[in-house]
Amino acid sequence: MNHRTRTTMRAGALLVAAAVCGAVAIAVPAQAAVATDTSALRAAVTVEGVTQHLAEFQAIADANNDNRAAGTSGHDASVDYVEGLLDAAGYITTRQEFSYERTDFGDSTLEQIGPNPAVYVLGVDYFPMDFSGEGDTTASVTAVDVNLVGDRASTSGCEAADFAGFPAGDIALIQRGSCDFSVKADNAAAVGATGVIVFNQGNDVPGDDRFGLFGGTLGEPVRDIPVVSAPFALGEEWATTPGLQMRLNLEAEVVQVTTENLLADTPTGRTDRTVVVGGHLDGVAEGPGINDNGSGTAAILETALAMADLEIDPENRVRFAFWSGEEDGLIGSSFYVSQLTPAEIKGTALNLNFDMVGSLNSVNFVYDGDGDALGTAGPNGSAVIEDVFVDFFDSQDEPSAPTDFDGRSDYFGFIEAGIPAGGLFTGAEGIKTEEQAEIFGGTAGEPYDPCYHAACDTFDNINDETLDLMADAIAHSTLTFAETTSAVNGTAKGNGKGVQFDPAFKGHQALR
Repeated sequence: MNHRTRTTMRAGALLVAAAVCGAVAIAVPAQAAVATDTSALRAAVTVEGVTQHLAEFQAIADANNDNRAAGTSGHDASVDYVEGLLDAAGYITTRQEFSYERTDFGDSTLEQIGPNPAVYVLGVDYFPMDFSGEGDTTASVTAVDVNLVGDRASTSGCEAADFAGFPAGDIALIQRGSCDFSVKADNAAAVGATGVIVFNQGNDVPGDDRFGLFGGTLGEPVRDIPVVSAPFALGEEWATTPGLQMRLNLEAEVVQVTTENLLADTPTGRTDRTVVVGGHLDGVAEGPGINDNGSGTAAILETALAMADLEIDPENRVRFAFWSGEEDGLIGSSFYVSQLTPAEIKGTALNLNFDMVGSLNSVNFVYDGDGDALGTAGPNGSAVIEDVFVDFFDSQDEPSAPTDFDGRSDYFGFIEAGIPAGGLFTGAEGIKTEEQAEIFGGTAGEPYDPCYHAACDTFDNINDETLDLMADAIAHSTLTFAETTSAVNGTAKGNGKGVQFDPAFKGHQALR
């Protein structure tokens, strides 16, 4: 262990890190500058215990059509398993039921009719955007204010003026860039477009693929015309093809999904400083969802069970939350926050979010709470959370790296409500850089998780060494904030106010 003492000024509060032999240095508000010894809890939270839960999630998926998606028997069985253990451990559990509409796409076609007939492949060459409408149109294609040169800076489709002279009945070919996809699609529909293709921008953005096929969302409501995404190379080809005619056909069905969040409260602790420790229990329909996000929820579950076994009586109530509907757009966690009263928002000290913490080609990502690395800060107090994680990794002689609050996980609703947030992430479909490989090991040029949202996200898709470290960090941060005697954001009750939050994603789907 690296024994050290560090003081840092963050968000107007003096943070003290105290080195304790046998314990990990922690960072807490100065009013509670007494180190919390988390060593007993970390020792009790073992990777063997976490992987036992992952094995159960895998068995549940095996018995339920190979997935644990929201609204399915696989998710229901996962909730039953987690709830049974937490009930037996003495937690106060609650199921929070909610329903939402999801658009499922059936048969689809994208083909070039002329001048060069070609049939394109779903999931390779194009993909329906969430909240696209259905429809079958064969028409000429008109490019809208695209830029294929230089840095390819683009505001394509963002202004009504971009569509001056647009032939009603055509398919609009629009380049990604600047504004939300919803704005581009709605502007096209307003001038009579019968379909929309949004192709990737073709520029370099750190941490985001701006060349390949991407998933996007228009946000509610469902549109009246079909809208799909496409890679930059195809968009560039189509935009430079004179006389282009294409057929775009989407069949869609709106289905009602009923599912539930599972909440488990410690029987004791201040309810006006509730620490919400959460991760999503649902997976995608394509696979068992063991790293995404069995890993986060299994580590949270093992932390809760170990706290009960050690008979820890926390200063602040800890609410362990197992969200549903995350993969359909952060539905469950957003619903939870929407049901909080103003007093309950003020009484929520912070949210710790753990989504994917066992990636095979991992990086130890910590959410950039103060925004000093990546530019988007969380609400007041989020810097304190970031410091606790960074100090923990430092104490273990392990590197860490910042990751952005970009809207891709369940902290979204908490940040919008002004609740401090933070957490850990070991990487999804992003590509590991040479620099990251030198620091964290693994393979440069390969995804952090090669089985992200795929059938191979099984029990074998877990880096046990990474999961062991992350489970310790989860246990450490949970107990640190459970025992702090002052509010994380430096006030008695929290501010309960929204913050400037301009996410690029809503869940795994891009917004713009």
